[in-house]
Amino acid sequence: MLDSFKRWIDGKRGGPDGRLLQTWAKQRGLVFKRVRNGEGVVIEGEMHGTPWRMEWGTPQRAYLLDRELRLRMDLGLPQSLQMMVISRVLAEELEQAAYALFTQDMQTQIDSGMPEEMRWLAMFPKTQLAALKMLRNRYTTASNAAAPLAVWLDKDLVGQLEAARQGWLGEEGPLVLMTLRGRLYLRVESVQPDAALLDGVMALFEAAARGALAAAEGASSQTQWPSTSTTAWQSHLPSHYPADAGLGDNRR
Repeated sequence: MLDSFKRWIDGKRGGPDGRLLQTWAKQRGLVFKRVRNGEGVVIEGEMHGTPWRMEWGTPQRAYLLDRELRLRMDLGLPQSLQMMVISRVLAEELEQAAYALFTQDMQTQIDSGMPEEMRWLAMFPKTQLAALKMLRNRYTTASNAAAPLAVWLDKDLVGQLEAARQGWLGEEGPLVLMTLRGRLYLRVESVQPDAALLDGVMALFEAAARGALAAAEGASSQTQWPSTSTTAWQSHLPSHYPADAGLGDNRR
């Protein structure tokens, strides 16, 4: 995060270069598009028949100072299922920012204009999960229900979070992974994504989607999933999304 502030102050941001992402997408048979203003790119694909969308460009969140890599996928999750994993350094910054807003403006209730990440940290109680015992110094969780959160954070997802910390994300890189309005979202800061980061992000996103489906099934007996939706997600990633992507020490 400190490097981001330095780059912002020094003005050494450079122009957007989507050529690496274009090559990465082409090698994996994905759809690559440039946005009209030339300040970012879009990549689209499918996981087991479910469309997903990746965008790289100007951040949509103020806490990401450089360029943002974000993914989303509509999983048809219950609208009320709200779960989040966020890097601890970023969580602490957002909590401090929220506290400053409350004390400076004498607010007595959560501002709906705040991003969900900030509001959830203030609204939902902290949950200590055994699955995150080894990672609790690196990540914070928030959810409106502890039971589905525990299901979501299965062995695969926790393993990918650890791989991200050791590899493409680093110790203090900002990351947000959340379920909201039936969709799965992922946000990371990335000045210039490389293949290791992109493969690592996809592996994490895959594990999160698979776990979110399992959490939703357990959270609501009224939710009817297609008979093939869960079993399809049990298979490993295709060869171009290696399951161990990001396990190397390729730090940003």
